[in-house]
Amino acid sequence: MGSDEKRGTRRQFSAEFKAGAVALVLEEGKSQAAVAKDLGIPSSAISRWVEQARANKGVSTRGTTPTAEKEELTRLRREVRELKLEREILKKAAAFFAKQNG
Repeated sequence: MGSDEKRGTRRQFSAEFKAGAVALVLEEGKSQAAVAKDLGIPSSAISRWVEQARANKGVSTRGTTPTAEKEELTRLRREVRELKLEREILKKAAAFFAKQNG
């Protein structure tokens, strides 16, 4: 167990670092385990990064959603929340004005 695992904190890796690690696997043909060992990171991290890279290229074998689609989904969910809130405000305003005129 490393010191990061003992404290319960997760290490953060830059996009460039991840891209480099993925390139070693996909372009250089190195095994995920070898790259993980060389870089001193968990093989599960490399596995996730490689799978996400494959999904982004449209060749995912696990049904992983491409990053662009994840970002669009997040944006659309935010928009739906905002629209629902606006709709509720308009309903309350309509009820208020109906009460005032009635």
